[in-house]
Amino acid sequence: MHEGFLGGIVRFSLRFRGLVIALACALLGYGLHTLGRARYDVFPEFAPPQVTIQTEAPGLSPEQVETLVTQPIENVVNGIDGVGALRSSSIQGLSLLTLTFRPDSDIHLARQSVSERLGTLTGRLPQSVASPVMTPLTSSASIVFEAGLTSTERTAMEVRTFADWTLKPRLLTVDGVANVSVFGGEVKQLQIQVIPEQLVRHDLSLEDVVAVASKATGVQGAGFIENANQRIVIQTEAQEALTPAQLAAVVVARKDGAVLTLGDVARVVEAPEPPFGAASIMGRPGVVLVISSQFGTNTLEVTRKVEAALAELRPSLARERIGLHDDLFRPAAFIETATHNVAWSLLTGGVLVVVVLLLFLNNLRTAAISCTAIPLSLLAAVIVLEKLGCSLNTMTLGGLAIAIGEVVDDAVIDVENILRRLRGNRTLESPRPVWQVVIEASLEVRSAVVHATFAVILVFLPVLSMTGIAGRLFSPLGIAYVSAIAASLGVALTLTPALALVFLGKCELSAHEAPLARWMKARYLALLAWLNGSFRTVITVVVLVTLGGIAMLPLFQSQLVPELREGHFIVHMAAVPGTSLAQARSLGDDVTRELLKLPFVRKVNQRIGRTEASDDTFGSHEGEFDVELRPLEGDAAEGAVAEVRSMLEKFPGVNFAVKSFLSERVEETLSGYTAPVAIHVRGNDLDVLDGKAEEIAKLLHSIRGGRDVRVQSPQGTPQLVIRPRPSDLVRWGFTPGDVLTAVRTAYQGMGVGEIYEGNQVHEVNVILPPELRKDISSVGELVLKSPTGVHVPLRQLADIRQEAGRYVVLHRDARRVQTVTCDVEGRDVAGFVDEARKRIGAEIMMLSGTYVEFSGTAQEQARSRRDLMVHSTLAGLGIVLLLSIVTRHFRNLLLILANLPFALCGGVVAVFACGGLLSTGAMVGFVTLFGITLRNSIMLISHYEHLVTVERHEWNLETAWLGAGERLVPILMTALVTALGLLPLAIGTGDPGREIEGPMAIVILGGLLSSTSLNLLVLPMLAHRFGCFYRETSYYRS
Repeated sequence: MHEGFLGGIVRFSLRFRGLVIALACALLGYGLHTLGRARYDVFPEFAPPQVTIQTEAPGLSPEQVETLVTQPIENVVNGIDGVGALRSSSIQGLSLLTLTFRPDSDIHLARQSVSERLGTLTGRLPQSVASPVMTPLTSSASIVFEAGLTSTERTAMEVRTFADWTLKPRLLTVDGVANVSVFGGEVKQLQIQVIPEQLVRHDLSLEDVVAVASKATGVQGAGFIENANQRIVIQTEAQEALTPAQLAAVVVARKDGAVLTLGDVARVVEAPEPPFGAASIMGRPGVVLVISSQFGTNTLEVTRKVEAALAELRPSLARERIGLHDDLFRPAAFIETATHNVAWSLLTGGVLVVVVLLLFLNNLRTAAISCTAIPLSLLAAVIVLEKLGCSLNTMTLGGLAIAIGEVVDDAVIDVENILRRLRGNRTLESPRPVWQVVIEASLEVRSAVVHATFAVILVFLPVLSMTGIAGRLFSPLGIAYVSAIAASLGVALTLTPALALVFLGKCELSAHEAPLARWMKARYLALLAWLNGSFRTVITVVVLVTLGGIAMLPLFQSQLVPELREGHFIVHMAAVPGTSLAQARSLGDDVTRELLKLPFVRKVNQRIGRTEASDDTFGSHEGEFDVELRPLEGDAAEGAVAEVRSMLEKFPGVNFAVKSFLSERVEETLSGYTAPVAIHVRGNDLDVLDGKAEEIAKLLHSIRGGRDVRVQSPQGTPQLVIRPRPSDLVRWGFTPGDVLTAVRTAYQGMGVGEIYEGNQVHEVNVILPPELRKDISSVGELVLKSPTGVHVPLRQLADIRQEAGRYVVLHRDARRVQTVTCDVEGRDVAGFVDEARKRIGAEIMMLSGTYVEFSGTAQEQARSRRDLMVHSTLAGLGIVLLLSIVTRHFRNLLLILANLPFALCGGVVAVFACGGLLSTGAMVGFVTLFGITLRNSIMLISHYEHLVTVERHEWNLETAWLGAGERLVPILMTALVTALGLLPLAIGTGDPGREIEGPMAIVILGGLLSSTSLNLLVLPMLAHRFGCFYRETSYYRS
């Protein structure tokens, strides 16, 4: 960079040093203010913009929901601009569509577009189907809190009623809460349980009961009365506080002068509506509330507000004799632990940096001047993050933690050179003005420092250019890192010279370097001379070690995101399709008891099936357990997962999957399923798709590492199929609609109105008694009354048989699909998917119109690696152009780049020593490492240029050794402060919050060790033999 421009900045900073220091103080204050009001979260928003559409279709089978509900909705939303993927699930009584938009889409505009399209569906869906609704907009992690209710003195219905009408409304008023889903308990209904024998006896039909009940419980406005002075509203209260006895007394008909009431033909009782799901807490029946946060909210802040709202309700809960469990799942606990651990790493690293500076500089003032770069650079990065809308999370804090050792580098180089030049100036007979010495000392290293910092930023640009989930996770880390590095350059250009002039200009300085620096320099030069005598041997060893390290790269297993130590597991359970809710609950209770026997398990709650307003499509055979753990260390947490999986093997025939919450959310965002591998068989014929899916599942079982293999929509769900016979319908005078209405009323229930109890609204439902709804054989005996008054059993009108069906029909991009998912254990996911892809192509013949697609973490890993490689190549070209400006000869450029392979080798050895798992975080660590390595190489080669061109040294062995000796302390200091700043992260790799940054730190530490060794011990010898350093009239080379 032009010396005049840099010199102008330095001179301005020295001339107006008071202003510069004041601005630095203002930046410090504003940064602290920004830090205090920053948003905190676990991860950045990693999910692309998504819109979920939910449509209730009571009583319809999965195939009917697919045809009558899902497909019409898919047709109207499929062409919306920006839609990247469309998934749908059709289960009994529910259609669920998820539209995933391109990452650059405005989520609010997307929701508006969806809303407009849904408006065109008016009148196109069956009358019994509710209007499609978009679920609330939630964050990537979605769940912000889980609470539970249990009671030994209240019924399940009373507990659920309190949850629905007292607890849920209060929680929905909490700022930042998007939705509250209530699982378990019994939803209160006023049921008119019709007794078929009484209907026949009194010559009535189900339709008669429905009509009378509708009139008795329907709500209508009554208008008003207006006279000359007043308008008086008329309010009818026929439904308010209507009791079962009052409803039972409603007249149905008059027979031979006698009054026939609802109570004569039905039992009118308060009873639970037919359940979709159930819940238990610690093995006891209960109610679980799952609270979701709004998009873009502060998880910690929302959690505290939810806890405050629950605290307000504790007196009410105590009066109702209901117990509150407010610690079932609290993601904020992981955030607090993770941010505390990363913040502690920052603090510890900062303290170690100060110690290193004191040891090397042996001057408190110079160490203090250098350390000012740490808070200013980090707080400047926090301000940038806040202005860009990024939260403070484990990724952004990790970026700051990685940068902590580097933000001080520029200031260290500057201060060390100023200190050395001031010492030399004071030994002169006629010392020059201090300000002039400070300017010259700053400018001596300034150009090299600027170029080195630009090289670091250029190297990190590929991280900012990553796409997909990896990009959304690591880009904020890159923003934090680059912002801190850029801010540190600004501090070194302005504040550091100003502070050096103020605090070093008139103070007493030791005439000699620090004792540690002198001791190391003497031994370093001796070692350098000894190695120079065995140059060929040294180079041979370096080349062999480097090639060996590079050869190890293919041996590594790849990983997108490591398992996070959240202190919480989610266990998914899938029994045989068609398993009853009661049986699934009993099975879940057995699993809960076994889990609670494990010493590290603190609490367990389970949810089975689904609930209203939830975005799950679980059947009655599926369940989910939240397992809260006691505090565990990193290795113990890994053992806990293995022990849980081992315990679950006690339940043969049941599929289980054990996940951490955030890992599951990442996997679900990638493929729509909570598994790292998802294989989609697409086509039109469900039977063909089923067959191929079963073949693929069998094949996956045979591949090493495959576990928890599951076909997502298996056949085998028992169905009772009723097919009306047209000829018999005509003979008896029925229409198909008469049959459908009667069956729905009898078994699904027909809503006829509502009753009111204060602020509570409960549905009135006409339905058969529970004992009749449990007997398959009684379906054929359901009696319908013909238009001629004849009572005809259903078996005389329709064929009734039990068949095998499916509980869910899946679509991807509006086409039918059958999906097979699996977990991978003991090998990397990418290798497993490659083998699966090859074997499926070779061993399974796909019919025409049927094909296979893969999704999941392997595809995301491949994309992130491809992005890094492509953008790293472009960044590499930019770095070469930058280095061509720094150096005066192509050979010198090659000398700077020669250190990169050795840095790679050190990082590879570090990864291998720590288990050989190459995560995306470790790959980002390599990118960071290359930038640091380039910085140190640039500083040494630029110093050689300075010695020859400015100080007029001849280029020879003595000059090479002189430059190396003068750069020893700055290079060691910058390497050590970077290494020690990262050391807390590397040591605590398994601790919460350090799982992603830990592998990055390990890679950087290993590469720093190898690259610094080469930079100090081998690069001077290479520069002496192959470097080209010249003055304007001639150049010198050995």
